[in-house]
Amino acid sequence: MFLGRITGSLVSTQKVESMVGQKLLIVEPLRVNEQDQSDLQPTGRTFVVVDTVGAGEGEVVLCVQGSSARFTPETKQLPVDAAVIGIVDEVQVGSHSIFDATTSTSSK
Repeated sequence: MFLGRITGSLVSTQKVESMVGQKLLIVEPLRVNEQDQSDLQPTGRTFVVVDTVGAGEGEVVLCVQGSSARFTPETKQLPVDAAVIGIVDEVQVGSHSIFDATTSTSSK
């Protein structure tokens, strides 16, 4: 599993029948700041993921890859290898909150 921020969406009009109606999102993985563990930092990479929870641009999400991406009822029969399985409310490292969705802005 990994944390990521939704940076955009993807539209594909030509695709396999099983993917029709599936919402595709662009996600940039995040990592804990290595220097002081004070926040989440972007990695500079991107993934295309299937959205199973109704996530939106700017939100921090929990993603899975590989065979785990097909373990949800929504993705069981889909040819996918990455999926959003949760919208993150808060991230704590030790006793410090480094991300809180209620105080975060979507422009990060």
